[in-house]
Amino acid sequence: MTPGDTANPRAERIERWVTVVTVVLPLAATVWAVVLGWRRWVEPRDLAAAGAMYVATVLGITVGFHRLFTHKAFKCGPVLRAALGIAGSMASQGPLLFWVACHRRHHRHSDTELDPHSPRPHGAGARGVLLGWWHAHVGWMFAHRPENYFRLVNDLVRDPVALAVHRGYFLWVAAGLVLPGAVCAAVAGDGAAFWSGFLWGGLVRMFVVHHVTWSVNSICHVAGSRPFATDDGSRNNAFIAVLSLGEGWHNNHHAFPSSARHGFVWWQVDPSYLLLRLLQAAGLVRDIRTPPPAARVAAAGRASAPIAALPE
Repeated sequence: MTPGDTANPRAERIERWVTVVTVVLPLAATVWAVVLGWRRWVEPRDLAAAGAMYVATVLGITVGFHRLFTHKAFKCGPVLRAALGIAGSMASQGPLLFWVACHRRHHRHSDTELDPHSPRPHGAGARGVLLGWWHAHVGWMFAHRPENYFRLVNDLVRDPVALAVHRGYFLWVAAGLVLPGAVCAAVAGDGAAFWSGFLWGGLVRMFVVHHVTWSVNSICHVAGSRPFATDDGSRNNAFIAVLSLGEGWHNNHHAFPSSARHGFVWWQVDPSYLLLRLLQAAGLVRDIRTPPPAARVAAAGRASAPIAALPE
């Protein structure tokens, strides 16, 4: 069992049941959607709803939960903070304080026994490697113990916007399921279209977002390049970077955790950072933190640069 900070049997039982529903329900819905799709044509509006919700919720995780709330890589006003937090909550990966606490613990103890989701081998041989990957991808959530928020995210506990987003988690998850259904029903002019939008834009989208995000924990600590000699197994993986809108440049991120920019050179696609630059141009974001120029040289593979702290 991954070490936690508290021993609360009731909280642990609740967390286990929420985990089971979070993992199993989108999986079952996706299987059902594939069966339905095999039998009849999937409406373009359903796929459009799924695509739009995918982008919105992935950005909510990457820009909101990760770069803003966890690492404070940029600053913005309370309305945008709330919007990013709500979009991240719609991804259904746990309440804001839970997500941030787990990720900060991951950075503090990356790829050690105190890391909540390290893919280090669980036993010998290929079986141990596979078990380690499974633990990092999804298994850790079934072994996780409730976090001590006051130790790991005391700054957010005292933040009224973050606390409100955290407390409204189940409302935001429900909204992320109902919204695509409502839009599809409105576009089709048919109440029955609500359920196909709910299925594709809600549950199927949730399933895909889950496994893309979880792949950063698992695949990006196993497969990819390492331009920076960090103290863990973090790796850059271009395929995961494209799917996760920039999060797959994971070795870059572990070298400079507080950087809002994860793709350091032109070919390292990072749509999350591009969004931040657009928001900055619109006056909605300020104080974006980026790595020193030497980091971009190292990431391009032309030289080896030391890991330096970002300017405050």
